[in-house]
Amino acid sequence: MTPEQYVQQKAAASGSSFYYAFLFLPPPRRAAITAFYAFCREVDDVVDEVSDPGVARTKLAWWQSEVAQSFAGRPTHPVMQALMPGVAAFGLEQEPLQAVIRGCQMDLEQTRYLDFQALQRYCHLVAGVVGEVAARIFGQTEAQTTAYAHKLGLAFQLTNIIRDVGEDALRGRIYLPVSELQQFEVKAHEILQRQHSDRFVALMRFQAQRAHALYDEALALLPDADRRAQKPGLMMASIYRTLLREIEAEDFQVLKQRISLTPLRKLWLAWKVQALGRL
Repeated sequence: MTPEQYVQQKAAASGSSFYYAFLFLPPPRRAAITAFYAFCREVDDVVDEVSDPGVARTKLAWWQSEVAQSFAGRPTHPVMQALMPGVAAFGLEQEPLQAVIRGCQMDLEQTRYLDFQALQRYCHLVAGVVGEVAARIFGQTEAQTTAYAHKLGLAFQLTNIIRDVGEDALRGRIYLPVSELQQFEVKAHEILQRQHSDRFVALMRFQAQRAHALYDEALALLPDADRRAQKPGLMMASIYRTLLREIEAEDFQVLKQRISLTPLRKLWLAWKVQALGRL
């Protein structure tokens, strides 16, 4: 299997909404974003799939070394071998990849966040930085597009947090800020035991409103000059926001089930942005 086949398989197997947005890109950009997405999946999977925290820390440390080695011209992992042509073509830097790894390391050390400000620091590493790299690969020309991409990444991450509350609870993690659990009188043990309640729905509605506001703020920041190049991000925004609305319509039944969109619906939403140029 070639490095290109490896990252393609990794991206497609995840079933992610991101994959559908990549389909419409020209080949060099599609190859670069697919490799970068596969990198993000690899390091994220270390945290989610390795049960021993010590082993997970060792693996993430290996990835830190592999990234440094790759940028010195010696990639050994197929993901980094596939990514390096994109690094040269699109001016990608080492630090954002290291930041993503540091975000995954936070998952090994921290299972609660005191307030939204603390959660934002985590989201900056695992989502905001990812958005910035993606925007460069898509063909960013305006400096303000960085702020758009970072904010949109944060909106995606909050949508993921809302969708995955139940799955995260099974791993002993709660990404909803402690101060907001207290505000809505939801106890941590209720979430860990996956108990749905009116208080939980009120808490989740608050989270969804924040996510919607971030989508609106992000889209308002996108310069017209970069709108065409950033269509893949707009496709993802359409898919993720539709998912968020589905979760709202289902009264936030996320504790014991995973609410998702069908592949056909994701493809339709992506195509609509591609063809019509709007969400």
